[in-house]
Amino acid sequence: MAEASGCHNQRSEFEPAPYHEERESWHFCMKIYRLIGIITTLQQQKTVTAPYLAEKFEVSRRTINRDIEDICRAGIPLVTTQGAGGGISIMEGFSLDTTVFTKQELAAILTGLKSLDSISRSAAGENLARKIGGGPSVRIADHMTIDLASHYKDDLASKLELIKSAIETSRCIAFRYYYEKGEADKLIEPCQIVFKWYDWYVFGFCRQRRDFRLYKLRRLWSLEVTRETFAPREIPEEKRNFGSHMTDDYMVAAVYDPGVRYRLVEEYGPDCYTEQEDGRLYAEWGFTTPQRAVEWFLGFGGRVKVLHPPEMVERMRETLDAARNLYGT
Repeated sequence: MAEASGCHNQRSEFEPAPYHEERESWHFCMKIYRLIGIITTLQQQKTVTAPYLAEKFEVSRRTINRDIEDICRAGIPLVTTQGAGGGISIMEGFSLDTTVFTKQELAAILTGLKSLDSISRSAAGENLARKIGGGPSVRIADHMTIDLASHYKDDLASKLELIKSAIETSRCIAFRYYYEKGEADKLIEPCQIVFKWYDWYVFGFCRQRRDFRLYKLRRLWSLEVTRETFAPREIPEEKRNFGSHMTDDYMVAAVYDPGVRYRLVEEYGPDCYTEQEDGRLYAEWGFTTPQRAVEWFLGFGGRVKVLHPPEMVERMRETLDAARNLYGT
């Protein structure tokens, strides 16, 4: 005989929790992953037992029973059948096609989880992918590798772990930060870890500047989580636009040797230049600062010539003269 699992009028853990409850967000996230995994398993295997799910997700049978109730509260009707061949299943006739994930969507999630291992000291992403993925009907694309690490992976993993811990416990972090024009000791209230512009950053409220700032992890050293706690702040919407301070309105025109065509295409696409009669490539685009433009052009050695604006031509001349003096004339 089938009977519906108990469903009560309580707040489901699928619903957004108040911010103060998210301060212990790791356990919350792990439960969400587990609930998704249970639903996916039921989609693939139709009927499973509570002991099977408890062993699969490495939790107690009592925890699985609570998970089943939460899934039911979220609007997905599950039933339990007693006796031989019985177990937990999705109510017959109920379709999950538009409620949870398609196989393609789930495969994308699993690939993303697997990519997290490239910046982790453990196989957490692989383990989560294995538990959520269930059976062979949903495969992680073996032909796709997403490596979010860099040449300093060990340092990066350590920094990410410390910052994540600080965010979860609402503790300030202290570090030495290296700017273009110097260095400074910083104390910030970390809010988010950000991957943008091919690099990792920590976004938080700077105690010295009294404002939200973005700090690149590769410029951040001697990191430590302090004992000083903080109350989470409301983040202004304009501060969430991390690219707002990275404008590229400093326009520079230059001609390039055709041998570096591949680099122009790599950075700006195949339509970024105009080929001149002498074969050289004319291009004009914006940079965030004049210094960034100088660094870009220096990377081409003698295979680029800056045309305008005049102040950039002068900057290049001064920079090259300084380099020549460094090695002797």
